[in-house]
Amino acid sequence: MEKHSNIYSNFYLTVKRLFDIAASLFALLITLPLTLVVSLCIYLDDRGPIFYTQERIGKDGKPFRIYKFRSMCQNADAKKKELTEQNEVNGAMFKMSNDPRVTRVGCFIRRHSIDELPQLINVLLGNMTVVGPRPPLPEEVDQYSQHDKERLKVKPGCTGLWQVSGRNSLDFDEMVELDIDYIEHASLLLDVKICFKTVWIMIYPNEAY
Repeated sequence: MEKHSNIYSNFYLTVKRLFDIAASLFALLITLPLTLVVSLCIYLDDRGPIFYTQERIGKDGKPFRIYKFRSMCQNADAKKKELTEQNEVNGAMFKMSNDPRVTRVGCFIRRHSIDELPQLINVLLGNMTVVGPRPPLPEEVDQYSQHDKERLKVKPGCTGLWQVSGRNSLDFDEMVELDIDYIEHASLLLDVKICFKTVWIMIYPNEAY
């Protein structure tokens, strides 16, 4: 499969990294008041941890720890097995519109994608980028076909074509094709367009849950 040359060029990767650093620092700064409010709301809701970390798979199949605002109950991972049969997305991905593990605060911050703001820390650390494919779970990657693994050839992103093109209304195969389409046509202009669409969707949510 032919790949867009920019995604592997030193110039593109250098400029993209500079964009990542500048954009993530700027976003973390302007959302600091929101971060403080959300942190307080999460803590007051059930007196549990504010942040949630989880192992995800990054570029070339390398694992890393992702940071998010906690939007689920404290034992959410242990309860996931009980809900497997209620998965509403076909393929190697779990999504459930009325997931009972989601807290009251979590419902709001997930709908507006606020729970993903701490991923900007991952961007600064260099294991994620602002725009790229969704970072998958290890058990999801275990189910990947060779074609699906094409999306692991670049860093995962905080946002991407999947998030601004329907998100949870799309099935797994559609997500994979959107990610591969992004990889093949990656450009700084496309990244900027996706960022603006992401801000719009945070204000006027699409199918996030």
